[in-house]
Amino acid sequence: MAKVISLVNQKGGVGKTTTSVNLAAALGKEGKKTLLIDLDSQGNATTGLGLNSDDIKNDIYDVITGNSPIENAIIKTEFENLSIIPSTINLAGIDLEFMKVMLEDSTFRQNEQLRKYINTIKDNYDYIIIDCQPSLGITTMNALVASNSVIIPVQCEFYALEGITQLLNSIILVQSKMNPSLRIEGVLLTMLDGRTNIGLEVIEEVRKYFKNKVFNTIIPRLVRLVEAPSHGKPISDYDPECRATLAYQNLAKEVIQRNE
Repeated sequence: MAKVISLVNQKGGVGKTTTSVNLAAALGKEGKKTLLIDLDSQGNATTGLGLNSDDIKNDIYDVITGNSPIENAIIKTEFENLSIIPSTINLAGIDLEFMKVMLEDSTFRQNEQLRKYINTIKDNYDYIIIDCQPSLGITTMNALVASNSVIIPVQCEFYALEGITQLLNSIILVQSKMNPSLRIEGVLLTMLDGRTNIGLEVIEEVRKYFKNKVFNTIIPRLVRLVEAPSHGKPISDYDPECRATLAYQNLAKEVIQRNE
């Protein structure tokens, strides 16, 4: 049965989608059958794997609104052991859609829809990675309820821990009310510029705060990582010799080690 891991941080620009795409690809290269779910209406994880609107018949919005079986939304990518459920701008309307359903059906549980559908395919994968949007709204709550664990990307920059308390409170709320087995898989330090002192200070601060929950792997700030999505490829296929490729391979190994 698949391990379901959400990448969550309501703060934007922390490397969440970059990590979702590249961790999923790295897990695939480690021989793990992996499904990436793009749960952000911006669809950056979708385009980052080379998909465009012509490739998409059904998206994650169709799945969680019950308009399409989840199997019909899964697209097998050209990358090793990696499939994706794409996202489109349709997902931006999910709050209104769920509100209408709740007015008609008092038993409707808006935060449990994703889990309901994921549970039907969990036996088909080793890992399911969910890329969440930068908010703590309905879609992110659905991801937390559906997940076994959470990876929190934290950029190595000033104000790195801003908003983390609010995120941790949301995780505690989900643990107490809807998903008691949810845990923090780890905190991932991203966008490290080794030329600055602030990056090293943030590493020390984050490790002091989260202790052994912090991954040993640190993702560097590199131009190649920024370039890869525009070519529709994870970094491992865009530049196999890049330092970021090695970093995400190491992260995948850490995740596997923590779970197996």
